[in-house]
Amino acid sequence: MTWPFHLPPLPYPYDALEPFIDRETMCLHHDRHFRTYVDNLNDALVNAPEYHSWTLTKLLSRLEDIPEPLRTSVRNNGGGVYSHDLYFDLMAPPGQEIAPAILEYYDTGRQFFSDMKTAALGQFGSGCAWLVISPDGSPAIMALPNQDNPLTLGFYPVLPLDVWEHAYYLKYHNLRSSYIDNWFHIINWEAVSERLLSFFLP
Repeated sequence: MTWPFHLPPLPYPYDALEPFIDRETMCLHHDRHFRTYVDNLNDALVNAPEYHSWTLTKLLSRLEDIPEPLRTSVRNNGGGVYSHDLYFDLMAPPGQEIAPAILEYYDTGRQFFSDMKTAALGQFGSGCAWLVISPDGSPAIMALPNQDNPLTLGFYPVLPLDVWEHAYYLKYHNLRSSYIDNWFHIINWEAVSERLLSFFLP
């Protein structure tokens, strides 16, 4: 994925995640919020042709090589494109069992859910909780503010949990905890496993 970036279609119907995430939230989140990040990133890079061949992963991994004020725009909007792309792609209609690969690192699925929820609830304001692979190859869970991305810190992003209010407020209002509990029912574990394998078996 290089400039100009495009809004990928939602990989399932807008109502496919109900009752856990409602159709209206999915429409607004994907078609408006996600699109805004894509448009803003394209606008930021339009007069910087030296970066047109850089993938989004490269832009975020080498953020320190990009001069200001472009760096801040790539950090915010590029981070938004990356996190939203993963967020939507790694959800699916409910019914999947937790990926066996996760259970290689966590004693139980309950422990994984608990750690992700703790990170997500501990993120003050907007941001994401992330399941990542550390530089040493071990899994970790972190929370990052706004659209900061694990790639910039040297971590491989596996699974984001979006806790910006636009991800849940229409349905859950201020009940972030309830949104998180229900999000666990709609993780696309098959796709998460593929991301893990793509790291260990490139």
